[in-house]
Amino acid sequence: MKEKTVFEEDLKKLQKIVEELSGGKITLGESLRKYEEGVRLAKSCSQVLAEAQRKVELLMKKDGKFDLGKFDDSGERQE
Repeated sequence: MKEKTVFEEDLKKLQKIVEELSGGKITLGESLRKYEEGVRLAKSCSQVLAEAQRKVELLMKKDGKFDLGKFDDSGERQE
């Protein structure tokens, strides 16, 4: 569950940064710092979502039947 908590926190931080940048009330230097942090957070969130997608794909149908192969953290399916 820690991964979900980190994802949710990062997403909230990213939303706040977008609001601050859209508001136009911060300095150029602060805008650049916020933008850099936003890019880092967006990349982190994207990685978590990609991992979740790989896990979901393991649960998808294989040859018309559900395939519930074991999942390890490397993303490899185990029989």
